Amino acid sequence: MNSYDVLVVGGGAAGLSAALVLGRARRDVVVVDAGNPRNAPAAHMQGFLSRDGMPPADLLATGRREVTGYGATIVDGTVRELVRCNGSGFQALLDDGQRLRARRVLVTTGLHDELPDVPGLTDRWAKDVLHCPYCHGWEVRDQPLGVLWHGPDTVRYAHIVRQWTHDLVLFAPDGVLTAQDRAQLVARAIGVVEGDIERLVIEDDALHGVALAGGRVIPRRALFVPPRFVPHCDLLAGVGCELDDHGWVTTGANGATTVPGLWVAGNVANPRAQVITAAGEGSAAAIAINNDLVDADIRTAVDLFNRGFVP
Repeated sequence: MNSYDVLVVGGGAAGLSAALVLGRARRDVVVVDAGNPRNAPAAHMQGFLSRDGMPPADLLATGRREVTGYGATIVDGTVRELVRCNGSGFQALLDDGQRLRARRVLVTTGLHDELPDVPGLTDRWAKDVLHCPYCHGWEVRDQPLGVLWHGPDTVRYAHIVRQWTHDLVLFAPDGVLTAQDRAQLVARAIGVVEGDIERLVIEDDALHGVALAGGRVIPRRALFVPPRFVPHCDLLAGVGCELDDHGWVTTGANGATTVPGLWVAGNVANPRAQVITAAGEGSAAAIAINNDLVDADIRTAVDLFNRGFVP
């Protein structure tokens, strides 16, 4: 069984950033990555200083080369189970039956997006159906845009999207908007279309409109949808991490969980983290993990010294 200082579960921006820092700190690191990044459907990523517009796959490929250049190991696979052993150490079971040992673990498994049940919506995800105006708003600026209702927070979300266009329509079911909602939307010239959506109108592999029940079509070139974020936290729950009432892991400083020796970074704990944010969280967690390992190394060295073992 292979043993490492740190196991990083997930090879996205958070995981690779952490592995880079830990590799440069001369730690023995393994990254286990299932190869299913959340932003895989996107052609480009925006808002990452010096990497603005880079395809997500290129960022990950570059990150892998940098990480392995410092001696880290990357394993293509999925961690099925984490088991605590030897105090703050762990054993990981992979989907191919392989087992790994690690003194510390960082989980960066991300989340998935739950979308409204609208025919055709999923097929256009990350193309002209978008979730983050800060990530994609510039690319569709000044076009006829729409926002699809997905809960009470959608009104606030529509006001944010309004920053990128003067032609915005909020699509909402009948009866969900309050008088205050309507007053605010009207004041900012945000159109309101109420009723059930039948389908998206797609022509030449591009969104052209939203078809309502009854046949009316509202021309739109892109739609923003506030998804419901669902963290990939089965591993965390299985090893005993405390979760809040909404299923998100409880964290302390730099992503430390309630389980000693286990940290998290990126979207698995922070649904608002963009790629650059996730990378930063991975770096911060890596430094915290290395410091924790140094403390453990000190304790071990002092214990051995007191027992007569001279380095």
